[in-house]
Amino acid sequence: MIFLPDITSAPLALALTAALAYLLGSIPFGVVITRMMGLGDLRQIGSGNIGATNVLRTGNKPAAAATLILDAAKGGIAVLIARAMVGEDAAQLAALASFLGHLFPVWLGFKGGKGVATFLGILLALFWPVGLMACATWAVTAAISRISSVSALAASALTPGFLAFADYTDAVLLTLLLAALVWIRHAANIRRLRAGTEPKIGKKKAA
Repeated sequence: MIFLPDITSAPLALALTAALAYLLGSIPFGVVITRMMGLGDLRQIGSGNIGATNVLRTGNKPAAAATLILDAAKGGIAVLIARAMVGEDAAQLAALASFLGHLFPVWLGFKGGKGVATFLGILLALFWPVGLMACATWAVTAAISRISSVSALAASALTPGFLAFADYTDAVLLTLLLAALVWIRHAANIRRLRAGTEPKIGKKKAA
């Protein structure tokens, strides 16, 4: 069983792909949107996270929706452009680089988000049926638990299994790495889940 794509692209092309995908992933849409809409500095609101869940704590649902869509899109666009212009190996590298860009954006002193929307956007671009399965997992878990972090942890944990089941095994290693990063970035949420203090979706306090 193969867990990586064949590496066929030139090293320079892969290096350029990684650099550009990282810069695209680094765009902090949550910060940009909240400032443009006069909602303040997102890093001083709620948990201080730059993702859509924290934008929702401003009470502005359109801003949260825009952040969700754009954070997902930047990962997906990086993958699609890399695949079209270079190849499948570059697509997976772009997925990782854009994800790292969101988590560690150069524009914000490498203090970024938790990567859930970007993770889902990457999956939809890499292999859309599995992307839809991950989105459905997030949505169903959110509907039941009303806790964003639980939904993110469930969707990311199950995705490598979805890929293996769908026989898209050359992306399993990538998604294992991305899922591990999602869990690491949710360490504080996991502690609050254990303590029973993790807030519900939409509450205007730390998450």
